[in-house]
Amino acid sequence: LLFDSGIAYPVLAGYPVGPSDEEYVLVNNKCQCVTVTSKFVPSQENPQEEVLERNIRIIVPLKARENISDPLSPLRTTFVYRLSELCKNCEPIEIDLGGAIHQAQQGNSCEEPQTCYTYDRNECYSSPVPLLYHGEVMQVPAALTPDSCFAQ
Repeated sequence: LLFDSGIAYPVLAGYPVGPSDEEYVLVNNKCQCVTVTSKFVPSQENPQEEVLERNIRIIVPLKARENISDPLSPLRTTFVYRLSELCKNCEPIEIDLGGAIHQAQQGNSCEEPQTCYTYDRNECYSSPVPLLYHGEVMQVPAALTPDSCFAQ
């Protein structure tokens, strides 16, 4: 969303939730457990008109750790959600410049790592664990999200 003198302008393209559903998903951030949807609903003032309604759904994970890859890190007590960061589009696109195809990034500040409040099931997370082997303690990585770490 772009804000200009108190007016919000949508800058995202959405996709429908279901085949017959008119609600569109604008943001589905699995890393921070946020979903933003929009749909047209009848106006309360004038039922003949439709107004755009937006819904923001935030799931705050209980017992989330400050460092999700370290099960011994302290519990997270602060969760920060910035709509501008959730809405940025970092998917690269191909553009034609003078007959040559170039890759372009659609958003800015995409290099900054995102703070995850829960496991993104598409990412592999591991944590070192002590293993006693022949009387010697070694630190070996253990998969915290095995489905994402090992090929089927």
